[in-house]
Amino acid sequence: MNAMRNTLLLSLIFAALVAPAASETSIIGKKDGKDIVTVRVGEASQSKQALPIFPGISTKTAGAKGLSLLKVVIPPGGKAQAHTHKGHESAIYLLQGRVETRYGENLEKSVVNVAGDFIFIPADVLHQPVNLSDSEAAIAIVARNDGDEQEHVILYPMKR
Repeated sequence: MNAMRNTLLLSLIFAALVAPAASETSIIGKKDGKDIVTVRVGEASQSKQALPIFPGISTKTAGAKGLSLLKVVIPPGGKAQAHTHKGHESAIYLLQGRVETRYGENLEKSVVNVAGDFIFIPADVLHQPVNLSDSEAAIAIVARNDGDEQEHVILYPMKR
């Protein structure tokens, strides 16, 4: 019984030492353009738009040249800072929540999306996503034709 307990304990210690901590991002594969790369994202980082993001595929993580893929979380009652993506299009899949995206030169237009919606935002369109729930985070997967996704974000003063 003690031997089994010790073996189990040693296995758990080994697993804890070998496995990346939950807060660390691990990258499996070479970023040489010939290898498949897997990115396991740990903790969120803060985007320029003031939202938590989990950067998956990018130039930095996977060696992608013209593509980024990330998970974005809009906290309950939260919103991004109004912004554009200079010269780059965005495709979004809303996994969870209800989001109003205000857009246009003065954020005068608006569309409401729900979980399961696919959303396309053309390059250089000023927009501001707003989580319509005060109790549930909105979660989306975002793809952009830009490997350095945060480098081309242009912030605008909050208009609403």
